[in-house]
Amino acid sequence: MDRRTVMKMFAAVGVQGVPLTALFNSTLAHSRPIGEPQEFSYAWLKGRARELAAKPFESHEGEIPRSLQNISWDDYQAIQFRPEKSLWQGNDINFRAQLFHLGLFFKTPVTIHEVIDGKAQQLGYDPEYFKYEGEEPLGDLPEDLGYAGFRIQFHTNFKLDLAAFQGASYFRAVGEEMQYGMSARGLAIDTATDHEEEFPKFTAFWLEKPKPNSTKLTVYALLDSPSTTGAYVFDLYPGRNMVMDIGAALYPRKNIERIGIAPLTSMYQVGENSQRMDYDWRPEIHDSDGLSIHTGSGEWIWRPLVNPRGIRVNSFVDQNPHGFGLLQRDRSFDHYQDDGVFYEKRPSVWVEPKEDWGKGQIMLVEIPTNDETFDNIVAFWNPEKPLAPDQEHLFSYKLHWGETPPVKPYELATVQATRTGLGGVVGQKREYFSWRFAIDFAGGMLDMLGENAEVVPVITSSRGRIEITSARPLHSINGYRAMFDLVPDDSEEPIDLRLYLKLGNQPLTETWIYQYTPPPMDQRTLY
Repeated sequence: MDRRTVMKMFAAVGVQGVPLTALFNSTLAHSRPIGEPQEFSYAWLKGRARELAAKPFESHEGEIPRSLQNISWDDYQAIQFRPEKSLWQGNDINFRAQLFHLGLFFKTPVTIHEVIDGKAQQLGYDPEYFKYEGEEPLGDLPEDLGYAGFRIQFHTNFKLDLAAFQGASYFRAVGEEMQYGMSARGLAIDTATDHEEEFPKFTAFWLEKPKPNSTKLTVYALLDSPSTTGAYVFDLYPGRNMVMDIGAALYPRKNIERIGIAPLTSMYQVGENSQRMDYDWRPEIHDSDGLSIHTGSGEWIWRPLVNPRGIRVNSFVDQNPHGFGLLQRDRSFDHYQDDGVFYEKRPSVWVEPKEDWGKGQIMLVEIPTNDETFDNIVAFWNPEKPLAPDQEHLFSYKLHWGETPPVKPYELATVQATRTGLGGVVGQKREYFSWRFAIDFAGGMLDMLGENAEVVPVITSSRGRIEITSARPLHSINGYRAMFDLVPDDSEEPIDLRLYLKLGNQPLTETWIYQYTPPPMDQRTLY
């Protein structure tokens, strides 16, 4: 199964915020529990993951009745969880949970347990939890059928989702806009290597019943794949930025070529700087517009995303990074004009390591796409030292979902927009091909500068020649616009660019970095 198949599945039927109907003051009836309640703790879960890692991987994909394997799209959509059966209704519980049904693309059974006072009870399948209005009968489904995942709502708005876990190890969450966008995963394995990527799965979940009036929800998950097992704990804290405090314990079965910690997955089709697929009537189409990095040395980096002609893999070597994230900085409706999915409301996601991660690299993978239903952007942390088999490897970090990340460059202006186009001097005949870059900065100290401040753009390129440079005030955003032309050589290999603004020896902005791929020589039209 490739990335596009997985993401199409997840985006299409996974976790859209579906309004709920009337809610009742009842709880999810455990009319078909499986087995007896068992003692449960995170220590037990780690032990279970370690025990599984010592055994060969067993796939349970497709272990569902034929009626669910062959169900049509329309019939699967006709299976709806009954809101009145939501878990934890009443008793001053601020959270509710609903379950996703198996079928169609979701063919791997997931077991779901409720944890109360340290004891876990598996939730058996009950057809009464769902209403079905499809055409083909589902048949008599077993009580150990399992589920495809779950969604969570919060007392501030029980009609919309707070978070959802469904499909492989994918999950999503929302901030104050209550709008889904990009996704996260438990783990990425062999992403953008020369062999097939592996998609680990969360095969079981344990939902801990929240305390009355608590604003914290804890979810545990067991991860399994041919290469590794893992035990995860998620502490969810709703707010303007929804925070997930995550702990992961990994137990590799074998050597893994490339492992991705805290992987983020997003979509970028077209934007101000990347208009390769601009056939749509909407000016911009993307869930995120850039990768932000706060390096271990304290530098702030902004890398605009692109929709490339071929797969691009960039690595940003670092030691003990302070954080990174895929952000949607452009929050203007006018730039998207989409009144159906509201790209300007899509949450940014910031990864905050809770301990030193040592040496490694933040990797950015950009995959060509011509359709906004395909998530084509991936970012994750790849440790320099491979994770040894038969050992425990611990990682902890926070994910912040919301309009703005919890931290920002201190007294540094940030990139507001990146625009590109044909270079040259207006009114003069072009004698050679060049490409123009215009980068807008705002914030920091820029609006404090005097009229005669000598702001200088510091620009470097891995190849080619830089010319026609400038940095001038842009009063419409109380900031500055830096501009330059790049004259590429005859090669079609990517060119790496870096730029920041300074006043004297003082940096004024974060560092803008970009990777530009020159067109073939016969396509370098001068117009």
